[in-house]
Amino acid sequence: MPKLMRQIVINALSEDIGTGDISASLLDNSLLSARIICRQKAVISGIDYAALCFYELDSNVVIEWQIKEGEMSEPGQTLCLLKGQSRAIISAERTALNFLQTLSATATQTRHLSDLIAHTKTKLLDTRKTLPNLRHAQKQAVKSGGGVNHRMGLYDCVMLKENHIAEIGSLEEALGRALKAFPDKPVIVEVESLKQLDQALAIGGITRILCDNFDVRVLGDAVRKVNGTCPLEASGNIDESNIQEVAETGVDYISIGAITKHIHAIDLTLQFEIVAK
Repeated sequence: MPKLMRQIVINALSEDIGTGDISASLLDNSLLSARIICRQKAVISGIDYAALCFYELDSNVVIEWQIKEGEMSEPGQTLCLLKGQSRAIISAERTALNFLQTLSATATQTRHLSDLIAHTKTKLLDTRKTLPNLRHAQKQAVKSGGGVNHRMGLYDCVMLKENHIAEIGSLEEALGRALKAFPDKPVIVEVESLKQLDQALAIGGITRILCDNFDVRVLGDAVRKVNGTCPLEASGNIDESNIQEVAETGVDYISIGAITKHIHAIDLTLQFEIVAK
């Protein structure tokens, strides 16, 4: 993961700096003392990514974090203190803040929704609806916010959705192929009705069943029908207005793509002063 993280950070810095930061080149490159401040209440995530932005441009930079990954920051709180060369800190500033503001947004939204269902057994899952090249980072942010990771990608879990089943021809055939071809992989199947749920339960061997766009009444029927024999996941049109009601049906998981794609960047700023020439 550190190697992947470094490549993500290098790509992000390259995107911003390109052939060189021409504005920073005008500076005397003084020793600089700075701090990153969070202007709102937020669950902070992306500390490692932000720090690496500064280290890549100044290996001698000193960073003292005043908060840990996954902790709640209050408005006006200093997240970290930095001391290093002015050109490096200024050039890395925007990229570092971009990581922090985006990943903290995911962690904050995850914590908010997780808190709404904390009185139930239901766990909040992420999805694959992540920002390109930030899959691992956003999924870590979900964990920092108290959520649980779904599959990482298309390679680590068989997930049979509507289009898979339609192309293969039937739920029974699709499940049969999956269980035969990948006996050591988790198998999740999406169902759109109680009839399909019955079909999936009759086959067996399934790791989890995803109830797609079930209304709350039907979802409750599904929970009673399964009666704990297979974990159930609810997904589709679930947000803060109805997540409690969905969780109270007794489902094991709720997956929501909004925690990684419908997010509002956290308000951060970097402030500095020159210490010495």
